[in-house]
Amino acid sequence: MDYFFSAAPEAHQKKEKAKARELRQSQWWRQELGKGLCYHCGEKFKSAELTMDHLIPIARGGKSTKNNCVPSCKDCNSKKGYKTRAEMALEELKAASQPADSSADETVTAEASESEE
Repeated sequence: MDYFFSAAPEAHQKKEKAKARELRQSQWWRQELGKGLCYHCGEKFKSAELTMDHLIPIARGGKSTKNNCVPSCKDCNSKKGYKTRAEMALEELKAASQPADSSADETVTAEASESEE
């Protein structure tokens, strides 16, 4: 699913990326990494394997603050991309509501036909 959004101004993105670099050097961020938990999947990782994820992406107007930055494994951060958590949840719901493959549907139909006989 493609999302349409207008990117935040280049000046905003540049300023917030500089703030994120500063935040990565803070004691607070080192403590967050020390926990070793990915915010999204909850899995345990070495601190070197975690990245900084902005819950509201910088490109969408998000800021580099403690309330908006969380540790994330590289897989989760890549999957999330420029999406918000709400958009991620909607994608998960959509994927869960769609059948995994059509062979499962054929099995159910065949079983229903057999039970009618």
